[in-house]
Amino acid sequence: MTVIVDDGKCISCGGCVAVCPVLALDMKKGTDIIVDNDSCIDCNLCVRFCPVAALELDEEGRKRYKGELPRKKAAVLY
Repeated sequence: MTVIVDDGKCISCGGCVAVCPVLALDMKKGTDIIVDNDSCIDCNLCVRFCPVAALELDEEGRKRYKGELPRKKAAVLY
C-alpha cells in the first residue's frame, strides 16, 4: 500500500516515525513526514497511531502477493 500524508492535518508529533518497525517513515526538518513506500511492509501501525488521522493508506497502490485473491466491493442484500 502507499501511505499518504495530509500535511494540513499533520501536527509533526513524530509518533508515526517512532512506531514504524522498518523505519519507512522519516521526519525532515522537524515538519515534513517522508514515506519510503518501497520499504513499507503494510503493517498499518503509523495510520492507527496518528492522533489526528493525517495518514491514510491508498489501497490501489498496495503490494500484491502470490496467491492473493483480488478485493472487490459489493452490496450485500439482506
